Amino acid sequence: MNSYVIYLVAGDVMNIILDPIFMFVFRLGVSGAAIAHVISQYLISVILLWRLMEKVNLLPPSTKHLRLGQFLKNGFLLLLRVMAVTFCVTLSASLAARQGSTSMAAFQVCLQVWLATSLLADGLAVAGQAILASAFAKKDYSRASETASRVLQLGLLLGLVLAVTLGLALSFGARLFTRDPDVLHMISIGIPFVAGTQPINALAFVFDGVNFGASDFAYSAYSMASLCSLPHDEILN
Repeated sequence: MNSYVIYLVAGDVMNIILDPIFMFVFRLGVSGAAIAHVISQYLISVILLWRLMEKVNLLPPSTKHLRLGQFLKNGFLLLLRVMAVTFCVTLSASLAARQGSTSMAAFQVCLQVWLATSLLADGLAVAGQAILASAFAKKDYSRASETASRVLQLGLLLGLVLAVTLGLALSFGARLFTRDPDVLHMISIGIPFVAGTQPINALAFVFDGVNFGASDFAYSAYSMASLCSLPHDEILN
């Protein structure tokens, strides 16, 4: 596991090195930052693919072992979930943009903080997902049940800690993002929402990990899609 962390860090370091080169030396600006990010991601992907090829046979001798039907089914369910999540974020950004540049700037700061804390919950979810998948593969259902309960408890605890931390620190930490008083005022309005939703957010990510570990992709996809299918006309109007 430590070696994989090193590979991810190596990609991030490459991104940091290439950013000023493309942005300032080659004068590509934001496009240069995007190019640097893509190159770093390709570097990480190539390294991880190379390590994976050393451990498993990516091309089985017979096509019947590929189980393409199951992969396509699960891939479609995950695609449906991603589309639902993307739709919600896009709708939120659209509503914020309609309120003006100040609201949009405050929204982006709150969103980035929310995404950063989500990665902490996602890390816990991925750990639980791996343990659950291993337990189900061994038909050790008691361990699977115990793991699901424990990661949900830890997720709730993490959410409560993040809620208190953000509620206390974000009002001061917002100055790291901007000095504009109007934006800071809008951020202060959003702090209770960002902090208060952390327990729900953490549990949602952990539940995703539990469902993925149990290969229950359908529930994650349909539950997210059903939430996004709620009437949005009143919100948009």
